[in-house]
Amino acid sequence: MLRSIIIGPDDALGEYLQNFLQSFGQVAVLRRVAGYPGEIELMRVVRAHAPHIVFLGANSVAEVGRIVATLERETPGVQVVGLHRTRDPELLLELMRMGVREFLTHPLDASEFRSALARIEEKLEREPPEHGATDRVYAFLPAKAGVGSSTIVLNVALALSGIPDNKTLLIDFDLSCGILRFLLKLDSSYSVVDACERASSMDEEVWPQLVCSYNELDLLHSGEVNPHLRIEGIQVRYLLDFARRYYDVICVDLSGNLERYAAEVMQEAKRIYLVTTEEIAALHLAKEKLKFLHTLDVEDRVSLLINRTQKRSRISPKEIERLLRVPVAATFPNDYPTVQRATQEGTAVASASDLGKRIQEFARTLAEIRVSPTETAKKRLSELFSLSLFHDKRAPADA
Repeated sequence: MLRSIIIGPDDALGEYLQNFLQSFGQVAVLRRVAGYPGEIELMRVVRAHAPHIVFLGANSVAEVGRIVATLERETPGVQVVGLHRTRDPELLLELMRMGVREFLTHPLDASEFRSALARIEEKLEREPPEHGATDRVYAFLPAKAGVGSSTIVLNVALALSGIPDNKTLLIDFDLSCGILRFLLKLDSSYSVVDACERASSMDEEVWPQLVCSYNELDLLHSGEVNPHLRIEGIQVRYLLDFARRYYDVICVDLSGNLERYAAEVMQEAKRIYLVTTEEIAALHLAKEKLKFLHTLDVEDRVSLLINRTQKRSRISPKEIERLLRVPVAATFPNDYPTVQRATQEGTAVASASDLGKRIQEFARTLAEIRVSPTETAKKRLSELFSLSLFHDKRAPADA
């Protein structure tokens, strides 16, 4: 079934076309837009519905030209079909110059439409629409309860949302013990369960009612604790498909219970971050969960995040890598007072703290910000200079 939207000021003609398409059966109309929307509204509708075809009323040549140019620039491959009550040769010529190759007039002929649809399907097969869906979906999975996974994902998402051109969504899929709403002191009656229930018919008007915001970060929280709630895998796919078109980065907080919908999230994720501490029990459960992830065939996308590291640890990150046979992506120092202060205030951890600096640094890697060679050289020079000072200070004692 091809997806479509109808745009134009002739509402009666739009309704006629929608009824025709409904009876025809091969094209679904997901939205009708009255008039000619501005660029922001147009792209909001297009991102929400990801249409294959845009039926565009040709009442205004200038407006048609503007919308066609926007679609070609932002979503190449979407097929535009002109729509008018009369077949005006001059109008047809103008539309062709703009790149509109198909044109419908009232009343519609089923045979002519079938031929036009065959040409459209051929074009779509050669050049599928590009709706700009992000691939940066990051799943955070705790090795065991209490390792601080929610604290890490929340603060990483907050740091990401503060980076320009990184519109960020955080989803709390921990339906049994989700605390992200509490950590930010947010008040919203809608949850990720509500979003999943509406995922198959999600649009740009419903979505803002479901998410709550903290500064630049959008959040879908887990709602009240309810052990009877269920989410289907298909709902997760619909939800992520929609969110990918709206956001640059999506972070997902998982419970660690390895539910079926959690497996669906991990199969959709670009990277899976298994959060652990240096404790023996946490490392043991991390190893057990890695065995399960192997059955999902996602082990090549798994990295470790080691939380609450100590300066004098009995086991180093390198030793943990060898033990679990998974690379360590980042370590975060133990800083209980800073985390407690942030929890009490409902804010991110202080960016000036050692923990805050590590989180900011990790967020920059997820934002795919590459450090320039000059910055890298300066950092290495600074490290060498600091190292030389350290040796100089110790030299008299060693002599």
